[in-house]
Amino acid sequence: MFVDEARVQVTAGRGGDGSVSFHREKYQPRGGPDGGNGGRGGSVVFLAGDSVGSLSWLRDHPHQRTADGGPGRSNNRSGADAADLILAVPAGTVVRDDEGRVLADLPAPGDHYVAAAGGRGGRGNAAFLSDSRRAPGFGELGEPGQARWVRLELRLIAEVAVIGLPNAGKSTLVGALSAARPKVAAYPFTTLEPTLGRVESTPSGASLGAAISSGALRGASGFTICDIPGLIEGAHEGRGLGLGFLRHAERALAFVHLVDLSAEGDPLAAYHLVRHEVTAYRPAMGDRPEVVVLNKVDAVDPSVVDRVSRSFAAAGVAPLVISASAGTGLDALVGRLVEVLAAEREAAAGRSGFELFRTERRALSVGRDDDGAWRVTGGSVERWVAMCDLGNPQAVAYLQERLDRAGVEHLLSQAGATPGDDVRIGEKTFEWWPSTSQRDHPPVQRRSTQA
Repeated sequence: MFVDEARVQVTAGRGGDGSVSFHREKYQPRGGPDGGNGGRGGSVVFLAGDSVGSLSWLRDHPHQRTADGGPGRSNNRSGADAADLILAVPAGTVVRDDEGRVLADLPAPGDHYVAAAGGRGGRGNAAFLSDSRRAPGFGELGEPGQARWVRLELRLIAEVAVIGLPNAGKSTLVGALSAARPKVAAYPFTTLEPTLGRVESTPSGASLGAAISSGALRGASGFTICDIPGLIEGAHEGRGLGLGFLRHAERALAFVHLVDLSAEGDPLAAYHLVRHEVTAYRPAMGDRPEVVVLNKVDAVDPSVVDRVSRSFAAAGVAPLVISASAGTGLDALVGRLVEVLAAEREAAAGRSGFELFRTERRALSVGRDDDGAWRVTGGSVERWVAMCDLGNPQAVAYLQERLDRAGVEHLLSQAGATPGDDVRIGEKTFEWWPSTSQRDHPPVQRRSTQA
């Protein structure tokens, strides 16, 4: 089953804890610290490729978690890094956060995005040895891995998108031009999901049908084509399945706009209706090359073809006339598309496909929570607190030094914090007392609870 949307919870592994250890051997009973660092937790990575064509597996398995890093050990032995979890997604997948912001666009095979980064391994006590700290009795805890929900959205990678009203013959055309076999029937909305096909350019002097039958197209240059299920009035506002269909046309270099000659009503009005829906969805899509095609010429009188062709010409549109079911006019259509795509490929040759949308690093700041507690965010302070063993007095003293050097106490004083106020950093809550470097007060006393 073709699935083009999925919501996935990605949870990266926690880093391994650093080891607190001192070297011990015969005749050296009081060796120096030799606790090793913890290993890095595994990350969750989305990798675009051609081996998968749908998001159905991720929709059915929405919870993806990696392993934690190994703990550090004595004798300066580091913990093992956890393996990353590589999740294959179709080329053309867009990754968004739960609020709809684009995180990454993966249009080409090999493009990848780290959706949840594994936590850093905590440093062992050997890393804290200094001239003033000769026997550090603490290490760092492993950093928690990132965890969040992301939304995956597939936009098919097709150079040509076939658009038009329901029952215009879009699936029939894709089936006639390629080896794809979409469902075809004589009623509207037969196609409920896009179909991707490969069209090869016809060798000189050969008909399209003969070239397909003889296999002469193998290895020839060609293009990919996709039928966009029928659009109706209001599709750009989400009527029907309009939005779900229109996004598959976003990456197309050119459009084949199919108009049904046998349908009731004015064909030119039908053309303008679909054109309006496409440009209303994404105005830039209106600037792409478009080959207008009048289909089902075999189902109407020649006078109708002549009249409709003249009405399109009067509107400044030069349509081709075909019958997708009978194979009439397909060679001319493929030839026109090859010419259009040659120019578009040359213009797009210098563009980079992969897009990564980075968020700026947050500056250190102080605010207030709804319950009146102070909240410190930004910089690296949340990570420092998360990796601190708050049950170890030496580790707490080291954390206090780091916060003081980062300017946390200065910002709290400027914001109006008073001794004894609750201060939250990450998921921890502290009772704040200014240090001796800030005011003439005994060393800071902190208590830690869950926020």
